Amino acid sequence: MTMLMTDILRNYATQQPKGVATLYDGKKLTYSEFYKNAEILAAYLQEQGFEKDDVIALYTLNSDLFLVAYIGVQLAGYVVMPINTKLAAPEVEFIFNHSHAKGLIYDERLEDILTDIPYSFQHIVGFEDMKDVIKSYDGPRQTIKLEPNDTAVVMYTSGTTGKPKGVMLTHQNIVSTAAIWSSSMTMTNEDRMFICTPLFHCAGLHVFAMPMFFKGGTVVIEEAFSPTNTLEQLAKTDATIFFGVPSMYTIILNTPGFKEQIFKNLRLLCYGAAPMPYELVKQVKEAFHNIKVQNLYGQTENSPAATSLLDTDALTKIGSVGKPLAQTEVCVVDSFGEPMPAGEVGEICVKGPQVMKGYLRNPEETARTIRDGWLYSGDLGRFDEEGYLYIVDRKKDMIIRGGENIYPIEVEEVLYQLPEILEAAVVGLPHEVYGEVPKAFVVLKEGKNLDEEAILAYCQTKLAKYKVPQEIEFLAELPRNASGKVLKHTLRPKVSTH
Repeated sequence: MTMLMTDILRNYATQQPKGVATLYDGKKLTYSEFYKNAEILAAYLQEQGFEKDDVIALYTLNSDLFLVAYIGVQLAGYVVMPINTKLAAPEVEFIFNHSHAKGLIYDERLEDILTDIPYSFQHIVGFEDMKDVIKSYDGPRQTIKLEPNDTAVVMYTSGTTGKPKGVMLTHQNIVSTAAIWSSSMTMTNEDRMFICTPLFHCAGLHVFAMPMFFKGGTVVIEEAFSPTNTLEQLAKTDATIFFGVPSMYTIILNTPGFKEQIFKNLRLLCYGAAPMPYELVKQVKEAFHNIKVQNLYGQTENSPAATSLLDTDALTKIGSVGKPLAQTEVCVVDSFGEPMPAGEVGEICVKGPQVMKGYLRNPEETARTIRDGWLYSGDLGRFDEEGYLYIVDRKKDMIIRGGENIYPIEVEEVLYQLPEILEAAVVGLPHEVYGEVPKAFVVLKEGKNLDEEAILAYCQTKLAKYKVPQEIEFLAELPRNASGKVLKHTLRPKVSTH
């Protein structure tokens, strides 16, 4: 019989009731308290008339309540849908509509965005009300039998078409990924996982929080990354494992007072979501003496779990994302799906118990992405002779800003909404902290006038802040090939390096 994450947490609530499950803002929740809170929320939600497998949106900042809600929704027999709180109102509205979300659990501090969205839910509960529910609700919880292949979570991720896709992850996906990563990072119940990256992202949730619960350790939660405070809390909470995207490590190393901090229990620094330059890895290892580093590679569609580069290879396998994880097969194939020999570039494919069920209400894209059990990632890569994987290109044209994926077409579609714009193309602009930021090349219609300030102001109303172009450059025309396709590679050399 497969043990799901809900089962594992129930067992810990009995076996180690006083063990600390979460630590947030100085407040501890034991495993007994955490599971009881999730059960109360589940019972409350069941009283609201939802049906099994209904989608409940979770629109909140990092907190212990985020994880209580994440588990509580699943215990009730529903599908939890964490939403990126950095998205603009039109982007959130699309997700609500496409997912047919029936319920909403939200953080009142984000209410301004929600008031701009004309969407009707069957039931809504704010965090303050949720706290009251947990304190006083005493209705019975109906035990729901959860099957391993039931959808547990839907996470929306942008696709190459620019339209967000709802990745359906099953209970089996989540527990398998927790087992895979907890083994790779050699986690124990003595570990304290420090998370300051967003829990609405698959990495924070499924690579770190759930694996820590899987082992019965403590998830230390910080609402958001703030260099000085993060460093202080990292030391104060006796954290043993930390995750950050490369830009966060750059900021940390340049934070005043960093060298005075003592991290007596810290044993592992993890990084991923974007390439980490050799010099930065070297600086991190020198600054955090005797603390191991580990690179992680995966995508939402594989929960995310594909490969990992361990500390022993961090400075010898430059640019590699390591070897396949346990229970995982990875291959590189040509356009016909045939395996490529070592050294040859092809599309990276992943197979394992962590591969998604499919895309919500998108069977065509599901069929294109999953073939014969293999997930076609869209990433291009190659293996070396020793079986180490290297990423050659991060999905065609994709921009990675501080670990956030930006597909140019998303930005381009917003630019085309401006009636003065004839053509637009967006590429990545190198940035010393974020790795890349978007830059837009714009062609105006004849006789029309529009300045950079006006374009950026419009973008800010339609896009998440991190997707708004850093720069706008006006051109007479975009470079195209004979078939009319924009030649973005000819635009990239024009990108400045400041």
